[in-house]
Amino acid sequence: SDELGGRGLGTPEINRAAEYLRSEFERLGLKTDLFDGTPYQKFQVTVDAKLGSDNSLAFVSANGKERIELKPGTDYQPLAIGGPGTLDLPLAFVGYGISAPEASYDDYADIDVEGKAVIVLRHEPQQNNPHGALNGTDDSVHAPFRRKVSNAIQHGAAAVIFVTDKVAIDEQIDQWLKRRDAAVVELAEAQAEFAKFESPADEEIKSYRDNTTRIARKIAQYAEGAEKEGEAVLDFTGAGDGGDARSFPIFHLRRGAADKLIAAAGQPQLAALEKKIDENPKPLSFHVNSWRAIGKVDIERREVEVKNVIAVLEGTGPLADETIVLGAHYDHLGRGGEGSAQPGSKEIHNGADDNASGVSALLEVARQLASREEPLPRRVVFIAFTGEEKGLLGSGEYVRNPLFPLDKTIAMLNFDMVGRLQDNKLIVNGTGTAENFAQLVDELNEKAGFELTK
Repeated sequence: SDELGGRGLGTPEINRAAEYLRSEFERLGLKTDLFDGTPYQKFQVTVDAKLGSDNSLAFVSANGKERIELKPGTDYQPLAIGGPGTLDLPLAFVGYGISAPEASYDDYADIDVEGKAVIVLRHEPQQNNPHGALNGTDDSVHAPFRRKVSNAIQHGAAAVIFVTDKVAIDEQIDQWLKRRDAAVVELAEAQAEFAKFESPADEEIKSYRDNTTRIARKIAQYAEGAEKEGEAVLDFTGAGDGGDARSFPIFHLRRGAADKLIAAAGQPQLAALEKKIDENPKPLSFHVNSWRAIGKVDIERREVEVKNVIAVLEGTGPLADETIVLGAHYDHLGRGGEGSAQPGSKEIHNGADDNASGVSALLEVARQLASREEPLPRRVVFIAFTGEEKGLLGSGEYVRNPLFPLDKTIAMLNFDMVGRLQDNKLIVNGTGTAENFAQLVDELNEKAGFELTK
């Protein structure tokens, strides 16, 4: 409803939604005195991040005689998904920063990056190969920035420096050139049309000049975009808005600057390294010997307290200590902004389908399970997550601080956007995350009768 203002983080309205969920869970007789007598798992999140003015980054040789000074916004950019602080760290190149045992590929397998700043290529090896080891030409789960940052943290890295891979740059250049070529065709067509006038009127001449000037500007803009693409750095929020920011610095580095550093360390250019990694594929990680990353990151953040709303229905019998989690996120985008379909809009984004529908399903399942005469054989934990639109913050908080041990949590079912059944077609995502899910869904659908896509 408009009264809940889109349930944005840090607003009074999302707290009203949390209170409503608490009252519903209590009305159903579920256990809610879980956190200091409440159902609220509270934690802090960043709702706004701004880049400060005191930023620097340089690569300095161990003997101090050589220094590669970098200009913020041109040679590098601190990223909002990282944190503020100073750094003076040894360097390592870790390819694409991926650990993918299912593809027998691990950039960290033969290198110790504890306490180092790691240089990480964006995307994945063999990404222009339909038969590539990780997921062909489509991104695998290992490609996103946050996944690579998490992997770096798990291997002890103290900072991450992203560099855009050549394949991605070439694709962007190709897009710019296609736009330029289309504009050239548009200009030729405009000139041909004007040539049909034997004695054009003043208004026709003015219209022609205005139109061709506009098209010429587009041609120049697209050509310039293609020329600069390989040297461009991401915007501050280019890897995310910082809602789940890490505590250590994260940068995006201009490819030319990365090549300069790697050449100074006696290594081949990035293009040659990428080509070699793509063979098989095979990791090619190394220490950037005798060089350090020295700098400072200045990020200002505004944090608010948010809360998951959790309730428990205990089971009985020999399996009572096992847990099944049922979840749905109750936050949405408030009045829009980054992450919405219309970032400039200030209208209420109601989030009826995403995800009031899922929360409604969660409450109805809770009502049915709580009203059973026969107790369930396992514990069921109902979680209304917050902060999911900002980057899975609520579910991440629960995984870090679970109410019951994760090694005895045997399944999790998530309700998200379940409000638009059309033509009896139902899509069930995530059925490949456990070997018995797909069969279970098929068996249940024999009675339900949906046209099912898994």
